[in-house]
Amino acid sequence: MTDIRVLDRIDADLPASLERLFAFLRIPSISTDPAYKPACAEAADWLVKELSGIGFDASARPTEGHPMVVAHWTKAGPDKPHVLFYAHYDVQPVDPISLWETPPFEPRVARQPDGSERIVARGSADDKGQLMTFVEACRAMVAETGGLPINVTILSEGEEESGSPSLVPFLLANAKELSLDVALVCDTNMWDRDTPAITTMLRGLVGEEVTITGANQDLHSGMFGGAALNPIHVLARVLAGLHDDSGRVTLPGFYDGVPEIPAEIAANWASLGFDGDAFLGAVGLSAPAGEVDRTVLEKIWSRPTAEVNGIDGGYTGDGFKTVLPAKARAKVSFRLVGDQDPDKIRASFRQFVTERLPKGAAVSFHPHGGSPALRLAFDSPALNKGRAALEEEWGRPAAVVGSGGSIPVVGHFKTLLGMDSLMVGFGLADDRIHSPNEKYEMTSFHKGIRSWARVLDALAG
Repeated sequence: MTDIRVLDRIDADLPASLERLFAFLRIPSISTDPAYKPACAEAADWLVKELSGIGFDASARPTEGHPMVVAHWTKAGPDKPHVLFYAHYDVQPVDPISLWETPPFEPRVARQPDGSERIVARGSADDKGQLMTFVEACRAMVAETGGLPINVTILSEGEEESGSPSLVPFLLANAKELSLDVALVCDTNMWDRDTPAITTMLRGLVGEEVTITGANQDLHSGMFGGAALNPIHVLARVLAGLHDDSGRVTLPGFYDGVPEIPAEIAANWASLGFDGDAFLGAVGLSAPAGEVDRTVLEKIWSRPTAEVNGIDGGYTGDGFKTVLPAKARAKVSFRLVGDQDPDKIRASFRQFVTERLPKGAAVSFHPHGGSPALRLAFDSPALNKGRAALEEEWGRPAAVVGSGGSIPVVGHFKTLLGMDSLMVGFGLADDRIHSPNEKYEMTSFHKGIRSWARVLDALAG
């Protein structure tokens, strides 16, 4: 149970917390533009100063690019958990500047017609506002109780918006220091403005490019049509065979390691009020595709996929050309869940294609990356404690959600440091991250601070 004095201090100190966030937001730490390299260093130093002032052992560590900020609080004692909190202090470029209603690095509070308030500035949601919810929670806890209930290491990088080129080398070089009990990652969203969320699943990915070759040159369809093999026909038949009539993927062994979601999680998803028809209707679709016995949420969060992302062959320019192409090519991707093995999926796909080639056709493959799915066990103590803490603050159960995509740093924490991640963020889908007039709701900032205080106390228990 969180000390009421901590929550009261968070409430009373909100104006000061907001001013500290504004000072952080005024630093134009755009990592992709070399002209802003000094600003990135300034942002790192600013963060080190703030964390040191709370009582962390903080420093800015040099890399080949922008500094890594590392800060340790190890005063809770060896019998307490030790978590790694990750965020990033760099921001996206502001172009097109003409679409900003006010200068992007002059933060402001904008009051809305419904009385709500939002913080407008580049980096307000992605990721400085999210980062500062955790820092301000730590500040309040130290001020009121003299310390933190668990041991905490903070890692904040300055290159997330430019591909994180220094992250993997840094993690490998400092693995012993950073391999802790669990990672807390804040670069995620709530389900809606009133419902907190913990992201527990990230789908993996296998990318494969397949090329079918027939004749040794393009052929005139009048002279050779009907007699010569057409690679487009072969490729089309192969791709069409990837799914059966019920929408299931037909690769042998494809569903090995695919789990069913627990009944409790299924009920949690059903309670979210997600409208699959509206979700698809917003992009002009009138009916769902894929596995016929699965909901839309299941399909995008917890089920694997096989998708054709591009296909070409023959003449595709303006006008018309009667040609039988020598080659046809497709780019195919597989989203993975659970314990699906990327290497086995790739091998199964290649065998599937090869076995379906007619005489006279040849095939070549080119891989485009492969990574396994990531998930936090539904019975994880950290997950259950985090859910209880968030429900205590928001007054409703936290949504346990999946993500159809990936968050690279979470994969690195798992594969390089052997550490699971609890992904808790307070952003909203309409925060316009990476776009002009980026914003962060005041409730996200205020209740985000209160939420982290509760989460840290819960993890201590």
